[in-house]
Formats: sequence, C-alpha cells, structure tokens
Amino acid sequence: MQISKRLLIVPVSLLCVGAVAACGSSSSSSSSGGTSTAASVATPAADPAVEKLVPAKIKSKGTLTVAADASYAPNEFIGPDGHTVVGMDADLANALAGVMGLKANVVNASFDSIIPGLAAKKYDLGMSSFTDTKEREKTVDFVTYYEAGSSFFAKAQGGPKVNTLADLCGHKVAVEKGTTQQADASGQSKKCKAAGKPAVNVLVFPDQNGANLALTSGRADIGMADSPVAEYQAKRTNGQLKLIGKTYGPYPYGIAIPKKTGMVKPVLDGLKVLMAKGQYQAILKKWGIQLGAINNPKVNAPAF
Repeated sequence: MQISKRLLIVPVSLLCVGAVAACGSSSSSSSSGGTSTAASVATPAADPAVEKLVPAKIKSKGTLTVAADASYAPNEFIGPDGHTVVGMDADLANALAGVMGLKANVVNASFDSIIPGLAAKKYDLGMSSFTDTKEREKTVDFVTYYEAGSSFFAKAQGGPKVNTLADLCGHKVAVEKGTTQQADASGQSKKCKAAGKPAVNVLVFPDQNGANLALTSGRADIGMADSPVAEYQAKRTNGQLKLIGKTYGPYPYGIAIPKKTGMVKPVLDGLKVLMAKGQYQAILKKWGIQLGAINNPKVNAPAF
C-alpha cells in the first residue's frame, strides 16, 4: 500500500468538472502565500535555533522548493487566481520556511513524479499528503505531521452500497495514480477474483480531478481518497456526492525529504516550533481538518 490523493475547491471544482486538464494539472509554481478562500495565517518569524540547522546550500538559495500535486483540496490545490498553490500543505510549507528564515516556492507536480523528483534533487521537500511507508523510505526520508484515513464517496443519488474494501467487487472505482487508494483497490480486486467474485474495475487517473470527473460523469460508481479530501469533496459539490461506508486507517502523512541533504533535522525542529506556538494548529483549523492533528512528529515512522 501507499496512501493518498486528490481534489478541488468550489467554485473551482465545479468549473473543473468540464475542464479537468485546466484545473490543477499544470506545472506552474508560485509562492504558497497566495490568495486563499479561507482566512490567512501569518507567516511565522524565523527561529534562530532552527535557522542554524539549515544546510548552507539551502540557506544560500533563500527559498525552499516544495513539490505538491495541486488537485487534492483542502490539502493542496490551485487557488482562485488559477495558478497559486494553496491549501493546508502550502500554508504549512510557507510556515516551515518562515521559521527556517527562508521563503517557500510551492511547485505543482504530478503526484507520482514527486518522489523521483526529490531523489533527483529537483525539489527540496515534497508536501503532498504522502503516507509514510517503508517502500517510500527507500527513496526519501519522512517527518510525520498529520494522520488521515481512506474514505469512499459516490453520487448522492443512486450510488452503490459499499461499506469496506471487501464490497468493491464488481464496481468501477476511480483513483489517482500512485496512491494508496490505487494499491488498495487493485489488491482488493485480486482478492475478489480469488474468492470467485467479479474483479474491481480500477480506473486510474493522473490526478484526483480526473478521478472526480469520472465519478460525476458516471464512468465510475465509487471514488476513493484520503478522508479529509473525500469529506471536503462531499461538502463542496452542492449535494452531488456523499461519503459512503467506513473510513479505514488512519495512517501518518509525512513531509518527504531527499536523503543525505541535512534537511530532516530542520524540518523536524521547525515543525515542533510551529506546534509549540500554535501556528500548526491554526493552519489545520483554517482548512477545517484539525481532527487529524498530531503533537509528536517523528522521523521515518512508516504505517506499513
């Protein structure tokens, strides 16, 4: 398994139903401090103790390049201006950069390209609702910062009755490429066939916008995403979609960090500063996802 991904805020998400490629799938980059649909959270002042931990190579640039797949509201998505990456992860990236005495440049990238990009040192951090897993730790290090489960959602009218993964047999399920939901649905399909039941028809899309469009257009009858994202989608579609079944998990989100860059300690300590001063909690509250808050960030604490 792996966990993750994606979506878009109303009214943007509703506009994207007919034009997914133009919404959240470009490679534009921007400061994470751009226009948001929620109240702003002030960028924290630099913390001298954390500043000292930042490697000279990063400090000399003055910026942290942070990769996010901006199709997964409220965690990361494209804001109303059409290019700025906003959301919980973007705000947290901006805050972390602030305590390090840096600025964040949040770059929109496809989810399955981020970890390879980190390995190639294309990005300084990956903040895109990644679940910390042993498999991913072969390539990157993680600092955990949130907990989320996986949820199912469907059309509010006429949707199928699905309670757990075991109920997916014979259904068309829309997921984002490279996510836990893809792995879980594909794994369940094998179990269905082994039990003599119809396989799961797993429809895989480059981003969560495509998966959502498949559901609203009738190509798929079930969608899967991280719990805060699925809940957000259900709330923001004017009654078109609803949560179904039981959420499973939760699993830890981790900030992905290229190995041997010296950035694990400043990220860990910077996150602890944000938690101690209440700024971490303020960001989660801003996006209505404070139920997944943690108070003990860890290095490489995989869910599986």
